[in-house]
Amino acid sequence: MKASVNNITLEIIQEEVEAGPLAQVFDISIAQKGKVEMPDSFDSPIREDLIRRAVLSARANRRQAYGSHVHGGKRNPMPGMKLSVEWWGKGRGVSRIMRRTGSRRAAQSPHTQGGRRAHGPKVEKDWTQKMNTSERNAARDSALAATTDVEVVSARGHKFVDEIKTLPIILGDYSEVEDGKSTKMDIETFSAKHSTRKLVTILEGLGLGADLSRAKNGRKVRPGKGTMRGRRYKTPKSILIVVSQKEGLARAAKNLPGVDCVAAKDLCAEDLAPGGDMGRLTVFTKSAIKSLQGSE
Repeated sequence: MKASVNNITLEIIQEEVEAGPLAQVFDISIAQKGKVEMPDSFDSPIREDLIRRAVLSARANRRQAYGSHVHGGKRNPMPGMKLSVEWWGKGRGVSRIMRRTGSRRAAQSPHTQGGRRAHGPKVEKDWTQKMNTSERNAARDSALAATTDVEVVSARGHKFVDEIKTLPIILGDYSEVEDGKSTKMDIETFSAKHSTRKLVTILEGLGLGADLSRAKNGRKVRPGKGTMRGRRYKTPKSILIVVSQKEGLARAAKNLPGVDCVAAKDLCAEDLAPGGDMGRLTVFTKSAIKSLQGSE
């Protein structure tokens, strides 16, 4: 399998008026020049069940232990066990449950008001899900193959121009033209000056601007108690950028809603299929393709 390489030229235009220089304007031109041989993993069979199992396993293995501590000793009592209680003993014709000291009101039992939780979560519970390394690698290769199918990517909800008939999109040589001087640089190092604006211009020039808008406008307040626990906003997943080294390009993409950047050596099924839904819109650099070829 071969894929076309997109060479990018970005022209920086900045006009000056009497009050001073105006904001920079970017003019982009993209030319497809040459093709690169894709790794064999892109031709792997698409296994949706394997991808979903790998994603769920990764999420389960990151799950933190949750639950109350064991009641007893000098520790602070667990919720529902913080009251001073007594037992009346037998022969009174009432149920044999603990009652608040000096009162008839029941306490501590799960069925009483303010009592402990019945069968609450245990810290010692093991949530991990075992998955063989070969299965995990097969799931990653299957997720990579799904990123090359235009119908699968579109069915996941990603937006892009109709002119895109083949995937994946590969970034090749990058040049900046300013004041008539052309500077060629590695796109992964990327200029730190207005780098996020430049990256947005590049993605829009590739025909992916609609997906950036989808993620930006789809950000909403999460329902439920997650709002109070540091997870207030929920943002749709947008473009995934795969690089060989996380440098300037990764920093440029950091502030874009829904856009993620990952190194090729760290690529896994969860990056390519968030939530277990395969077919994420993915952009590769030419160096990342070489890294993937070397890891096979």
